[in-house]
Amino acid sequence: MAIPAAGVRGLRVVAYVGTADDRPGTTIQNRGVAASPRGQAGGVGPGEIGNFIITGHRVSHGRPLERVPELRNGDHVLITAGRTVYDYVVSRTMTISFRKPAEKAQQNAAVPGKPGAAPRQAMLTISTCATIEDHAAGNYWHDELGNPEHRINKIGVLVATRPA
Repeated sequence: MAIPAAGVRGLRVVAYVGTADDRPGTTIQNRGVAASPRGQAGGVGPGEIGNFIITGHRVSHGRPLERVPELRNGDHVLITAGRTVYDYVVSRTMTISFRKPAEKAQQNAAVPGKPGAAPRQAMLTISTCATIEDHAAGNYWHDELGNPEHRINKIGVLVATRPA
């Protein structure tokens, strides 16, 4: 994965069966790479119709997604898989609370932010912690895996593909 506006180049994304920010995904992220949950409770692969979810650390384990919260609408996220580059463009930001199951469901939905909606396009959710923002607000809550209360999700849509 490459995110030019955030200085990310060549970040490895490891696919696994699961949901965003679960124990297997956290174990992957703790290696300094990004995790991509797949399957009925997770997301789809790059270029597929639905929500391609990528999670990674912002303040620990190499901080691969440290600058993701800075992304603006129109910034590009490039995913190279096999012989294809998938070009997604950030279209919005969604912040969710880990304490609210309905908000976690929005992050994992096939259409980000709309649980139960049928997907019609290839979309991307890049998710990282809001630890800095939570701590600045005096919120030091975290779950058993160390996830802070809030996640910052950058949502994008697939705009182009090209040979790698």
